[in-house]
This record gives sequence, C-alpha cells and structure tokens, in this order.
Amino acid sequence: MIKSKHFHVIGVSYKTADIELRSRFSLNETQLHGLFLEAKDAKLRNLLVINTCNRTEIYAWTSTAETLIELLCKHTGTSRNLFDIIGYTHSDSDGFHHLFRVGTGLESQILGDFEIIGQIKKSFYHSKKMTLAHGLLERITNAVIQASKRIKTETEISSGATSVAFASVQYILKNVIDISKKNIVLFGTGKIGANTCENLVKHTQNDHIVLINRTQEKAEKIAGKFPVIVKPFGSLTTAIHDADVLIVATGAQNPTVNLDLIHNNKPLLILDLSIPRNVSPEVNNHPLVKVIHLDELSQITDATFEKRQKHIPKAEKILKEVEDEFFIWLEHRKYVPTLKAFKEKIVLSDNMDNEITSLVDTDQIIQKITGQIAAYLRTNPEKAEETVAVLKNVFDLAPENFNE
Repeated sequence: MIKSKHFHVIGVSYKTADIELRSRFSLNETQLHGLFLEAKDAKLRNLLVINTCNRTEIYAWTSTAETLIELLCKHTGTSRNLFDIIGYTHSDSDGFHHLFRVGTGLESQILGDFEIIGQIKKSFYHSKKMTLAHGLLERITNAVIQASKRIKTETEISSGATSVAFASVQYILKNVIDISKKNIVLFGTGKIGANTCENLVKHTQNDHIVLINRTQEKAEKIAGKFPVIVKPFGSLTTAIHDADVLIVATGAQNPTVNLDLIHNNKPLLILDLSIPRNVSPEVNNHPLVKVIHLDELSQITDATFEKRQKHIPKAEKILKEVEDEFFIWLEHRKYVPTLKAFKEKIVLSDNMDNEITSLVDTDQIIQKITGQIAAYLRTNPEKAEETVAVLKNVFDLAPENFNE
C-alpha cells in the first residue's frame, strides 16, 4: 500500500503559459480516462483533476509530486522539459490553499468566475465514479464548496456576470454596432457554448441567432430553452458567409474553422472560446476578419470588475475561516490511523475474560475507549503527539497500515 503522506498539486494555468502552451497539457476524455486507470494501477486513492480552458491541474495525496507530473506528461504526450518551464507544484498547506483559491474564483482568469466550482464538483464525481475519491478528497472538496458558497452570498465579488461566456458577449456589445440587427453564428454547444448562447439571447436582443453543432440533437436541445435558429453542420460555410459575428466554442482538439470556410465580403468578428484554439491561425490573415481569443477577453476591465476587486479582502477573510476549520480537522485526522490500529488490537485480543465478555457489549466498550482517547487528543492538542507515541509503544501498534 502506498503511503499517502503528502498532498501535492501540479499543473499549468493562464498565469504560467499562454493558450498555445497550456493547450498541450489539456486532457481530452480518452486521455483523462487513461490517466485515471493508471492512477488506480498505482494504488492512488484520492485524486482530483481540474481540466478547464484556463488550467490543467492534478491534486492527490502521494509520496512525491513527481508521480503526478509523470501522469500528466505521459497522458498528454507532452515533454517533461516543457512542464519544468511552465508548470508548477504546491505541497501540503500550500496545495490546500491553492485549491481553496481556485475553487472560490480568486485564481480565475476573470475574477469571481464561479463556474469553476461546478467544474470541481463534476471532477470530484468523476473521481468517485472511478473509485479515486475517498474521505480525504471528499472533505477538502466539501470545504471548498462551502467557502465558495459563503463568498458568493456574503460578498459582491461575483456581482454581475463574470464568466468567459459573459465576457465574450460584453466584448461584442462594446465593439459591434446595432448588434440586435447583426447576423450571429454560435458554433459549438458545450458548457461554454450553452452559457454564451444564454448571454447572447439575454443581452443582445437579437432574435435570429444561428446555432450550429456537429451533433444537431445537442443544438436542438439548447434551442428548446432559447429562441435561436438551429442549422445543420453542413450549412456552416454558408452561415459563416452571412455572419457578422462568429463565436466558436467547440471541444475539438484541432482547428474546426480554417481559411477555406471564410468567404466573407464584409467584416467578420470571430471569438474563439475553445482550448486548444479551434480557429486556425491563418484566419488572422484574412483582411476582413478579426479574431479574439479568450485570453484577450479575460483582460477586459470595467467598472464592474473594479467593484469586484474591492471585495477581495472580505472574500479572503471568509476563505481563511473555512481553511482554518479544515486544517483543524486535518490535524486531528492524522491520529486516526493510530486509533484504528488501537481498536483492531483490542478486537483481536483474546485476553478478556469470557465470562465478562458474555455479559457486556465489547463493541460498545471499544467504541467508548477509542472515543475517549479521540476526545482527549482534540482537547489536549499539546499532549497529542506524546499520547499517540505512548499508545504505539505500549500496544505495539502499526498505524501505517491504516493510512487512507
């Protein structure tokens, strides 16, 4: 059994790499599944992967961060040398702190973007489905969710829409005149595409937005919620020709919009919200086309953004409160293996008098004894290490066999 002594975080993000470089570490579904399978073979028990347009990170309890770096590089087919240049690692308390900040939107490319907590929940359930999420990971995930909820409800750091989807629509509103009369094409119906569609309908007052997806059923599902026009994938070239604005939000690993699709004789604004980029670089050479990517969208600053910044101190105070509670729990938890070993020692012992054990509930006695020891450790933290050492020596315990 691998001893999970340290909490490690490894990854790349918008803070360390541009979209081209970090897209090399982005995991598609097949790669992610392969990573999980290898993690299980390596006997990892608690592993979380965050794989978004802004970051790819792996969180786990392992003996060394090297294990996680090797997993990421192997399953993305990326060189270790590149990770050493743009990657980062955080361990133990620094790692926990990083996860708390990521999950509460304080590390988001667009400050206060709470879509990240939904992605963390989804990642946790994926890990659980793969039997790679147990008590430790569940506790830290729940703590992060708690911090996110408190910050969202107790501060105004998320005032106004703060997602990439909204930032794209905000950019369009500022840069396209009479947007309600323009032809808008949304290509892609993933999470970002669906959110963008909702924001387009809500803020542009445009009633003839065209939605196209490779799988038409997915587009029609969204059309059931919003007043948009669904067209088949085969009409993409014609739709682009008629478009004033094209938003690309597909999940393809290679460019889906290239110069061959562009036959416009009027200005065309393209917003590429995909990672990796789904608009081929050559499209930038078209004299009538302007391409904007999500990295550029995240740099948009306005009065709303400045207002949110003012709430960072309060958000960080809330974050520290939840973090401190978690660290207290974690401190107490390190004695759990010893208590489990102690409990098993008593259960397996045959030294109790048979006549006595026939008259009492031994399980109840064992629970009471271990409960009293646990309570003593909580209320006397300064004596905890000494007490645990005595238990180990007197009862010849092997707590390492009970590590999660």
